[in-house]
Amino acid sequence: MANPVTYRPKTGEIPLDPGVYRFRDEHGRVIYVGKAKNLRSRLNSYFANPQGLLAKTRSMVFTAASVEWTVVGSELEALQLEYTWIKEFDPRFNIMFRDDKSYPYLAVTMGEKYPRVQVMRGDKKKDTRYFGPFYPAKAIRETVDTMIRVFPVRTCSAGVFKRAERSGRPCLLGYIDKCSAPCVGRISAEDHRALAGDFCEFMSGEAKKFISGLERKMAEAVQELDYESAARLRDDIAALRRVFERNTVVLSEDTDADIFALKEDELEAAAQVFHVRGGRIRGQRGWVVEKVEDMDTPDLVEHLLQQVYGEGSSSNEQIPREVLVPVLPSNSDQMLEWLRGLRGARVDVRVPQRGDKATLLGTVEQNAAEALRLHKSRRAGDITTRSTALQELQEALDLPQPLMRIECFDISHVQGTNVVASMVVVEDGLPRKSEYRKFSITGDAARDDTASMYDVIHRRFRNYLAGKAGPPRDAAAPDPEVDPVDDEASVLPHPAVDEPLGANGGPLKDTTTAITRNRFAYPPNLVVVDGGPPQVAAASRALEDLGIDDVFVIGLAKRLEEVWVQDSEFPVILPRASEGLFMLQRIRDEAHRFAITFHRQKRGKSMTASALDEVAGLGPAKRKALLKHFGSVKKIRAASVEELVEVPGVGPALAETIRTSLAVSPEDAPAPAVNMTTGEIIED
Repeated sequence: MANPVTYRPKTGEIPLDPGVYRFRDEHGRVIYVGKAKNLRSRLNSYFANPQGLLAKTRSMVFTAASVEWTVVGSELEALQLEYTWIKEFDPRFNIMFRDDKSYPYLAVTMGEKYPRVQVMRGDKKKDTRYFGPFYPAKAIRETVDTMIRVFPVRTCSAGVFKRAERSGRPCLLGYIDKCSAPCVGRISAEDHRALAGDFCEFMSGEAKKFISGLERKMAEAVQELDYESAARLRDDIAALRRVFERNTVVLSEDTDADIFALKEDELEAAAQVFHVRGGRIRGQRGWVVEKVEDMDTPDLVEHLLQQVYGEGSSSNEQIPREVLVPVLPSNSDQMLEWLRGLRGARVDVRVPQRGDKATLLGTVEQNAAEALRLHKSRRAGDITTRSTALQELQEALDLPQPLMRIECFDISHVQGTNVVASMVVVEDGLPRKSEYRKFSITGDAARDDTASMYDVIHRRFRNYLAGKAGPPRDAAAPDPEVDPVDDEASVLPHPAVDEPLGANGGPLKDTTTAITRNRFAYPPNLVVVDGGPPQVAAASRALEDLGIDDVFVIGLAKRLEEVWVQDSEFPVILPRASEGLFMLQRIRDEAHRFAITFHRQKRGKSMTASALDEVAGLGPAKRKALLKHFGSVKKIRAASVEELVEVPGVGPALAETIRTSLAVSPEDAPAPAVNMTTGEIIED
């Protein structure tokens, strides 16, 4: 760890202007991004007495090896640039209010001939009705499953729909009356569209009209002694009431609002949000984050709004008209201007003082308090377990540095075919899935596991060395060391990065020069390979050939779970109940799972090759068009030239070539199937 004194800038060199600053570690990776009205005042606070800093802040300052800053023209520019850099660099010490999902919506594709009900995420599409957001996604799927009982609108994909059209048989939902089956003509396009319109009306809040209508029909069925129909209608009414009760009105029906609440202590904060659309609670989301700086509640609210709405800014309808918060965010005027720019319309950010909205805010606060309590009870044991495991490994392997980053490699293949490898990453005892990588292995490197392991380790650390000595980030030329076979995994070329602009469209003034951001530029403290001494020797040899001597290599053998160390005749035996061994096993199993998944993908692609691949002059687009038109290679083989030319892009000459190439000679034709009892030939 670096001493902050070694990289502290001189006070007179730091400007008094507003700006954004970045702390980098010894490998050049950005570990923290912050903004300040006065850069000199804020940066000097980091280099005061370390004992007066928060634990997380102190850890960040001692992990960093340099600090740099960018002067901007206003606080709004600082807000925009801070968010841009947090998204770009993903700093490990920044507060990150986020989860791994975008907003799920219930969508009805009214722009299609046969509208479809489905769950959608991401940007909104034209001619599609949206209801939501809902959270979690399970809630929206339960709603759909209940609704299609009464409004049997199509829910299948385009491929399933077309397959049913060709075969004349509906899918399972059509057979169990959860789809009106327009694919086989049970309902006309006009009637199906009207059914989808009723679905949308109900979801828009017109539920009582439909429930009353079904109740009248049930009463009529009872009078006519048609008890089966009455029972069916009774169940439909109960289903609609369940959906209606789930979407109970909590505010006036013209209210679209997101209601945020926070619960915090000295080290952590929990945030909750209720999404209210049309006066109904459509979803709920929550986050728990660690504090880095000594932030007050307005600062936390600012970061919360910045990251929640920034991540979905490509779809401005995700920002409602009202944003209700426990306290106004710091820099509230700039935040309001930023949100209005994202939405393209008016946005009100305010604190409710009385009435239904203030009551609902109290409910959200209760949820935040419960989330923080539950998180602390779970995390108490989790932190202790992870720390114990990492310390046990460091002591057992006699390593000089703490295991901040561990990488594990695994090879997967079937009898030497489709050889692939995986790399999984664990930082501070937790998986870092954004850093996972996949490798394709070909040529001599695929002859056996040790050669493959040497190849993968060599490529991974070769790119690490290239990243350290590479060109600046704004260089347009790609990295000459990038291996083309690493297309799924390895290193991004060094793309040109646009200079960030200020609010007035002018360039921001930067006092620093950015360094290379290579995907493999951050080395591990420990490399784990799946295997024994041969795999460890291969990995160690790859590092030696590259001149790297500060990365420790071990192997975990499956049979007895022995830990093999380089240049050692005997393995390190960890106790069966050791937390360190459990962590190694989990990392190894995760690498194996990741490699197997990638191997199955590659194997599946190689098995999809068909006889059409051998037809001269037939490219991917025309092959796809033929399969879409006929449904299978067998039907294409049986088609005449006249039928083939009906496919777009296929002319008479190409049709004749297809017929000739796909023709089956008598020698290659399969023998006819014979009934073993009667001896008769079975017709196909």
